[in-house]
Amino acid sequence: MRIGRIATPEGMCFCVIDDEGTTAKQISGHPFEAPQFTGKEWPLAEVRLLAPMLPGKIVALGRNYADHVAEVFQKSADALPPTIFLKPSTAVVGPGAAIKIPDFATKVEFEGEVAMVISKPCKNVKADDWQDYVLGFTILNDVSSRDLQFADGQWARAKGIDTFAPMGPWIETDLSKFEFDNISIKAHLTHDGETTTPQDSNSNQMIKTFGEILEMITESMTLLPGDVVITGSPAGTKEMFPGDFIEIEVAGIGKLGNPVERA
Repeated sequence: MRIGRIATPEGMCFCVIDDEGTTAKQISGHPFEAPQFTGKEWPLAEVRLLAPMLPGKIVALGRNYADHVAEVFQKSADALPPTIFLKPSTAVVGPGAAIKIPDFATKVEFEGEVAMVISKPCKNVKADDWQDYVLGFTILNDVSSRDLQFADGQWARAKGIDTFAPMGPWIETDLSKFEFDNISIKAHLTHDGETTTPQDSNSNQMIKTFGEILEMITESMTLLPGDVVITGSPAGTKEMFPGDFIEIEVAGIGKLGNPVERA
């Protein structure tokens, strides 16, 4: 099932989006229990898709793909193992919303990632039990200002700028449709009218698996319903400029596209 969040003439609401991606059916309340339909529905083309969740926190596992560690940090993953960091909820925007680059961020890159949306409070989760705590998968673009990342020595400012966490287009709750060690992750970048696919990888390159990520994070902190966990970026990240368009594509979920503008 695809859970989305939309803006309609009547306000914002959660909805279930059909498999064809054509119709949004409103549900009452929150999406952490069996959906209760209100009877209202809209053609998807007549509403605006928002980020499917407004998380209390975004918890990220950085350096979870060895090839990405090598391209960004010029070191091996053995020397720089996976690490936990946070992105603020104020960085979240939805599909189609602009990524806005401020003047003080001079080398901004995309990072297409698979994201887990948490379904219930969890602490000290065992890796084998991770699916019991995950509502579903969505896509998150972990936009990062490399100049600030290296200048600051920690990543809060570089990755926490407003609009630096595009998320969507919806949450795919049927985890049984995924081969967890074989999820295609791509990023298509349109620059000066030419589209390339600089990021073309697979979850089989992850150092820590989905379950191991959740176990590692919840050893330290409690995750709450609606929190989002991002699982690391593969290699192929590249600088974006105002006027560009970036589209992250994850097999089994869909595509998340955002224009790039000057703030």
